[in-house]
Amino acid sequence: MEMSFRWYGHDDPVTLEHIQQIPGMTGIVSAIYDIPAGEVWPYDKIMELKQAIEHHGLKLNVIESVPVHEDIKMGLESKNKWIANYKETLRNLSKAGVKTVCYNFMPVFDWTRSELDAALPDGSHSLTYDDERIKDIDPLSGELTLPGWDLSYQTDDLRRIIDRYQSITEETLMNNLIYFLEEIIPVAEEEGILMAVHPDDPPWSIFGLPRVVTNKENVSYILRKVDSLNNGLTFCTGSFGSDPENDLPGIIEAAKGRIHFVHARNVKWFGKHSFQETSHLAGDGSLNLSAVLKKLHESGFAGPVRPDHGRMIWGEEGRPGYGLYDRALGAMYLNGVLDTLNNR
Repeated sequence: MEMSFRWYGHDDPVTLEHIQQIPGMTGIVSAIYDIPAGEVWPYDKIMELKQAIEHHGLKLNVIESVPVHEDIKMGLESKNKWIANYKETLRNLSKAGVKTVCYNFMPVFDWTRSELDAALPDGSHSLTYDDERIKDIDPLSGELTLPGWDLSYQTDDLRRIIDRYQSITEETLMNNLIYFLEEIIPVAEEEGILMAVHPDDPPWSIFGLPRVVTNKENVSYILRKVDSLNNGLTFCTGSFGSDPENDLPGIIEAAKGRIHFVHARNVKWFGKHSFQETSHLAGDGSLNLSAVLKKLHESGFAGPVRPDHGRMIWGEEGRPGYGLYDRALGAMYLNGVLDTLNNR
């Protein structure tokens, strides 16, 4: 597996100099963050990002994410314009030599948490999703913003978009996702790009909005309906694992050969729809990441894996969930497990 690290560009407090010093680190997961959702990513800007990363002896091995325009998710008449732009971005990424693209199909809001700095018993802090707190949040108030979100919809149009979603069922949203995939996967096949849909985080409806990349049944349906190697999955342990009813080894088996990217994160459940992120160590959270990595290894997965959200430890400040120290510890934990699996 290719050990990789999320980097938010030159404004990220975590620098490429930091990342290149983590033993075993070879890949960078990044994106272009100043282009509105739906617009074409210029080839020159992709190359600027790639060359900055390669200057530090690292490889831009995953783009996370190329945002999907809301008109596509809602199935509006304008969707084909935005899909055409998406195809052009894929062609430009391929031309630049970037061959794995992570994306999501979550309506309006990306990954969601209720608190950014909840304390853990050891004195560190991490991201938390408390279902009762989420119920009290008005999504139109502007108080809900998280690291990495595309904020281009946090405008006066937000109410109009949310209102429109009230008539969109999970079945309709799924059909819109399949339509999108039927359009872009032929281009991905031509360009040799592996598309890896990220599961909804958390994997259930929030704010009355439908979500469909949530469990083994839905993943199997998505992969079956557009049956191409280039239509695959980002297997995120923390997203799927936030729901105690999700069987992580079962999802790996269902998506065997179609998992193109892995996010490794641990969470501790404290209610049916509530959890707090912990260290990656099996035993600290409710998920056994070593067992998950063993299953991925047995399934033949050899692609990019990155330590996902980490705690904020040792007084570090910066982007919640994306500090350097705990994610570096997470990378070393993952490397230790993989070394054991590779040398049995």
